[in-house]
Amino acid sequence: MNYQETINYLFTSAPLFQNVGGEAYKEGLFNTLQLDEHFHHPHQRFKTIHVAGTNGKGSCSHTLAAILQAAGLKVGLFTSPHLVDFRERIRVNGQMVSKQYVINFVKAHRAFFEPLHPSFFELTTAMAFKYFAEQEVDVAVVEVGLGGRLDCTNIITPELCVITNISFDHVAFLGNTLAKIANEKAGIIKPGIPVVIGESIEETRPVFESKATEVGAPIFFAEEENEVIAHQLNENGGIDYRTKSYGLIEGELGGFCQQKNTNTILCAVHQLIQKRFPITEHCVKEGFSHVCEMTGLMGRWQTLHTAPKVVCDTGHNTGGFRWIVQQLASELAQLSQTGASLRIVFGMVNDKDISGVLSMLPKEATYYFCQASVKRALPHEDIKQKAAEFNLQGNSYPTVIEAYKVALKESTEQDFIYVGGSSFVVADLLTASLKR
Repeated sequence: MNYQETINYLFTSAPLFQNVGGEAYKEGLFNTLQLDEHFHHPHQRFKTIHVAGTNGKGSCSHTLAAILQAAGLKVGLFTSPHLVDFRERIRVNGQMVSKQYVINFVKAHRAFFEPLHPSFFELTTAMAFKYFAEQEVDVAVVEVGLGGRLDCTNIITPELCVITNISFDHVAFLGNTLAKIANEKAGIIKPGIPVVIGESIEETRPVFESKATEVGAPIFFAEEENEVIAHQLNENGGIDYRTKSYGLIEGELGGFCQQKNTNTILCAVHQLIQKRFPITEHCVKEGFSHVCEMTGLMGRWQTLHTAPKVVCDTGHNTGGFRWIVQQLASELAQLSQTGASLRIVFGMVNDKDISGVLSMLPKEATYYFCQASVKRALPHEDIKQKAAEFNLQGNSYPTVIEAYKVALKESTEQDFIYVGGSSFVVADLLTASLKR
């Protein structure tokens, strides 16, 4: 099989959650432990940092990886989902795993894993850990796939655990209260391993404290450390941070949510320094200012076009949109001064709180409702109908690209186009953009 045939085989033979949703979810670690045994426990051959949470996992994971790379370490990075190419999930010092490695992995081991019927994520995790061990990475930043307690990444014993925040997402698997969701995320907390909590509320903090006390893990709340003193948007579209320990940091990522993420990351960095990771002030500044080019991060309030300005973002639940709508309101305030328009290309998948998100979106925008190219995508006509209940007006289109092209055609150079609602909406747009 060539690379594309291999990827097609993986997508069809092992259920892929991002495409089909719940039927791909496998609770428990039986398959993971079988795969780990088969590959001789590769995760034990390098240090790890484990990152969980509802939102911000990707930004925090990539930035921590960039900081560690700047420190001269060989760094593995395992994240999900991918946006354009499967290989985005598995990187070493920002470079994606080779196509040939993916081909060889499947060819050499399919006779073992086919009878197991592992999920796509179980198989991908095993591949990542094996690759990192063979690449002899110094440390790998490992992002949890879903939840934490029963996630197949949870076989590692990391140097540090990070839980970014808790909001409602994947409630069918993680629970329908924030405390229940927090309990699943808290499942990554290990005996004696420090854990950093990025954000907590009255309902979730006791869950984290109880779990940390139960297993004897030192716990640190980033909001109490409060490393970020002040922040402001810079002329490059990123955010400048004035911090207690690192002076002025120029952040490449421009999403409003990055202030909270930055506080979490800096708290985590402090713990890594205590663990004798060779991180200096220069490493921190370098990682923040060049995270995208150092790690390949995409889709975080990413500018794709100017005149009109086009921004995409992978925020996909009410927790993520809490920040996105603030940013859209800021854009609207500027647009109103020139009479320009806000245009929103929007789609979602069927396991998210669409009413919760729609209720937050600005009514002053023109909408282009669309349907991402995954099985879980909500039909574009249904989104338009549901949006009308919240006085959000616009037309619907069967694909992301059709919606985007119409939005672009109807825009003036002064308008602002936002594309989002789902990682898969962003993925379709980026895939088409990179094919040009």
